[in-house]
Amino acid sequence: MTFPAGYDRVILPETDSTNAEALRRAGTLAGPAWIMAHRQTAARGRRGRAWAGPDGNFAATLLLHPSEPADIVALRSFVAALALHDTCVTLTGRTEAFALKWPNDVLLNGGKLAGILLESTGSGGRVAALAIGIGVNLRAAPDPAALEEGALAPVALLPETGADIPPEEFLDHLAAAYAAREADFTTHGFGPIRQAWLARAARIGQPITARTPRAETRGIFETVDATGNLVLKTPEGRVSIAAADVFF
Repeated sequence: MTFPAGYDRVILPETDSTNAEALRRAGTLAGPAWIMAHRQTAARGRRGRAWAGPDGNFAATLLLHPSEPADIVALRSFVAALALHDTCVTLTGRTEAFALKWPNDVLLNGGKLAGILLESTGSGGRVAALAIGIGVNLRAAPDPAALEEGALAPVALLPETGADIPPEEFLDHLAAAYAAREADFTTHGFGPIRQAWLARAARIGQPITARTPRAETRGIFETVDATGNLVLKTPEGRVSIAAADVFF
C-alpha cells in the first residue's frame, strides 16, 4: 500500500514513548510524520497513566505542525478517532463491531481496543508541534487488573475478529485513512467530522458518567457540540463538559 504523499514514515525498534520521540524530533521534521515503535519502555495514556502494550500491538504517533488556534488543533482527536475507525473497518470488514467513545477511545464489541493521546508544545496560545499518539491492541489485550475501577475491559483485534495485522501494515492503512480525514477537516472544518463521529458514537442517547479529578456528572449522552465538548442531559439541565473520563 502506498504511504500518503507528504507524510514521512519512521519505524523504530524501541523508544520510551512515541509521543515523546515525536516531540523531540519536532525541530528536525518539517512536515507531517508518523513515528512507530515496535516497543515502548515508558508509554503513557491520559492523565499520565501507564499504557501497557504487549508485543505485536500497535504504537505510533503522528507529528504535525498545525497553524490553527489551540482549540481548533485539539479537534484533531476526533479526526484521528475517525481515521482509526475507518482503518479497523477496512481491515476487518466489520462495520457494526466498532464504535467511538468520547473523548478518545475506539471500542470493539463493547471493549476498549484503542486509545488516542494528544500532546503539544507551543506558547502564547499557539501550538508549535502536535503529537497524536495512538495505541491499538492488535494481538493481545493488556491485563485488566491494572485498570481503573469501572473502566471498560480491554480487547484485541486478533482474538475478537481473527484479523492478524502486523503493526507496519496497520500503520500504512491508518496513515492513508488519516490523510483523507485531515484533508476533509482542513477543507470543510469540524462540522463534517463531528457528524461522522456522532454517527459512530457509543451510548449516544443513553446514561453515562463523566468523571474528572474534582467532580462526577451522570446524565444522558445527548451530543458533542461544535467545540468538541460532551453534552449531557441531567436533572439540573444540559451540561457541557470539556474534559473528563467517561464510564458506562
